[in-house]
Amino acid sequence: MSHAYAVKEIYYTLQGEGANVGRPAVLLRFSGCNLWSGREQDRAKATCGFCDTDFVGTDGPGGGRFDSSAALARAVSAAWPPVAPPRARPFVVCTGGEPLLQLDESLTAALQGAGFEVAIETNGTLLPPPGVDWVCVSPKAGAGLVLRCGDQLKLVFPQEGIPPESLEGDGLDFRHWFLQPMDGPDRVRNTELALRYCLAHPRWRLSLQTHKLLGIP
Repeated sequence: MSHAYAVKEIYYTLQGEGANVGRPAVLLRFSGCNLWSGREQDRAKATCGFCDTDFVGTDGPGGGRFDSSAALARAVSAAWPPVAPPRARPFVVCTGGEPLLQLDESLTAALQGAGFEVAIETNGTLLPPPGVDWVCVSPKAGAGLVLRCGDQLKLVFPQEGIPPESLEGDGLDFRHWFLQPMDGPDRVRNTELALRYCLAHPRWRLSLQTHKLLGIP
């Protein structure tokens, strides 16, 4: 059953990370997360305290409260540019915060009914609704990993308490394994560390946040 959805922002951009890097996409950012309130005063005590995203409220571009999955699917469709045939299949990346607090089977079906391939970027602590086309899990130290299979595992690195080797023998089933350097004041050093780790452990690939390098949202 459909319900109301709280959305921080909806906009058209290029996917900046992972295996779909460079692909045009509508980014659908849901409000809220189960690992941090989003308030700075709570960051130090949060399970995930390094988030670089504003997911609080509904005041971003295209954001708001949507009373039905159909209404939200229409808003996502409106963000995709009109393109004459032949055209690529529209692509929407559901992210947050934590999108699986809100993304349900009704919305997944509505987005796919509007022609979209549906991707999620999740911390892996919740299970997705059936039918999602692309699953990217980004594990966080101290948070139980419930979603243990998908298309892409993307580990922010280095992350105290969750070294990459702790995931390799854990029975996880993903097609792509990415290390993404943690942003912040140590980004250059973290990038060098991730580069070296990937060279020494070829299962892992390096994921750079190209949207930040390009200066796009």
